Amino acid sequence: MGIKLPDKVLKVMKVFLEANAEIFVVGGAVRDLIIGREVKDWDFATNINPDEMKKLFPKNSFCENVYGTFSIVLKTGEIFEVTTYRTERKYSDNRHPDKVDWGKTIDEDLKRRDFTINAMAIDIKGKITDVYGGMSDIQNRLIRAVGNADERFKEDALRMMRAVRIACQIEFVIEDKTFEAMQTNSELINKIAGERVRDELFKILTSSHATDGIKLLKSAGLLIQIMPEILAAEGMKQRGHHIYDVFTHSLEALKNCESTDPLTRLATLIHDIGKPEVMKVINGTNTFHNHDIVGSRIANRIGKRLRLSNKDLDKLFRLVRWHMFTASEMQTDSAVRRLIRNVTPEYLQDMIDLRRADRVGSGAKKTSWRWELLKKRFVEVQKQPFSVKDLKVNGNDVMKILEIKPSRRVGEILDNLFAQVEIDPKLNDREILISKIKEIAASLRSSQ
Repeated sequence: MGIKLPDKVLKVMKVFLEANAEIFVVGGAVRDLIIGREVKDWDFATNINPDEMKKLFPKNSFCENVYGTFSIVLKTGEIFEVTTYRTERKYSDNRHPDKVDWGKTIDEDLKRRDFTINAMAIDIKGKITDVYGGMSDIQNRLIRAVGNADERFKEDALRMMRAVRIACQIEFVIEDKTFEAMQTNSELINKIAGERVRDELFKILTSSHATDGIKLLKSAGLLIQIMPEILAAEGMKQRGHHIYDVFTHSLEALKNCESTDPLTRLATLIHDIGKPEVMKVINGTNTFHNHDIVGSRIANRIGKRLRLSNKDLDKLFRLVRWHMFTASEMQTDSAVRRLIRNVTPEYLQDMIDLRRADRVGSGAKKTSWRWELLKKRFVEVQKQPFSVKDLKVNGNDVMKILEIKPSRRVGEILDNLFAQVEIDPKLNDREILISKIKEIAASLRSSQ
């Protein structure tokens, strides 16, 4: 079986061959080419070292990786990564090799890789080097560790998350012995930096089989390590419109989340994570008062564990904290605006996606006339003055008319004006507001 490589790849490979060097396409790119999936990252392996590669590509290249990964920047901005053949020994931290030696053959290099479907290579003619049965496993849609699975996961515990991620992305099954080794070594995931776990988790959450991915993480013993709080909801019954227990409902919500944003999908998965902590039985029924408040705190804790940025922590917190809004035609415009301010306009669509997934994940219809009405109101209320910043006057106007310096008093007056405008948007007229400020000034002078 020959594989046709794109011109941009052939062009780079020819530079190596013209210098009498070996060069192969390796890793996930080979797998994706074989199964007909778009290749997003092109990786290569060669028998020359980074210093020698720099002579071949003196411009638009760099080497910052301590393990010798050489990066070639194409004119399009795309980056090709080329690594010298290498062998690796002893992984004290269950993530990085203690010692890396240059290898001499492509076979040596493939031996150190994670899964057989990622341990193949393609030369410039399209010929495939397959030492560990990767082609057979692709045909059988299997994810199998190269050599001893237990050793592979002890070398790099993140490979367990990667196995689940790949399974979700390409719809393969993890081979039995490989999966058993994941269960045996699941606790090792705690030795991996939170941001690395987060990156793999986010790829799982944004895959087309995210719910299956979470189930796989649970079965492998990984979910209890990275997010134990969510498992407390397993089997916890709910009342009313809910047809699933809390944990199953969370999975169903994720399954029905239309957002492609990983944070929104994470928030959807854990939106009810506070329920186990607040659950009380009243008249024989489980109740979950204030689960949104408690859940937002737990979400913040999970976010910190995953090393989210402060901005992402804020978004995750808001989505979980304010997801309990109702689509009622009886809500006032002030109540709708208050919800938007709590969520922030920036995250409003994310909240809509979460709430819709929450509804469908409870067994409800995707939409209703009340829900459609509320979405229209979300748009309409934002056309009205939405915050102090939307007033036709500002702090400078207040200070000039009252002849005062910057102070808390300025903010209090603006807040008072906005409260009036929120009740009657027609008051948001510069002349009217200037008149009101002058009235305040006159009142202050008469009281002195």
